[in-house]
Amino acid sequence: MDDVAAYIRSFPPDIQVRLEDLRRIILEHAPGALEGISYGMPAYKLHGKPLLYFAGYTHHIGFYATPSGHSAFETELRTYKQGKGSVQFPLDQPLPLDLIRRIVLFRVEDVSRSRS
Repeated sequence: MDDVAAYIRSFPPDIQVRLEDLRRIILEHAPGALEGISYGMPAYKLHGKPLLYFAGYTHHIGFYATPSGHSAFETELRTYKQGKGSVQFPLDQPLPLDLIRRIVLFRVEDVSRSRS
């Protein structure tokens, strides 16, 4: 699978909608980010540095805003299952789109700041 659209199409329609919501938020709020597939999932780079990743699973959407995105929003992400550098948004709950948007904006600022 070589592009994000094909990746998203590989999921059932209800999961596709959620993945497209994530993709739209990232593309809207991270202008200039390069979109591709890395580690088998949609990946976004900005200024040559990793920005965000996401992935669809049977019971959740994985969201990877490492390294700083998770620690900066630790309190708000506390209610979600987490792993090292990942958070799981369960499919039986609405995606926290405003939180995701704020994490994307934070990561854009963080990556841009570390560039200087």
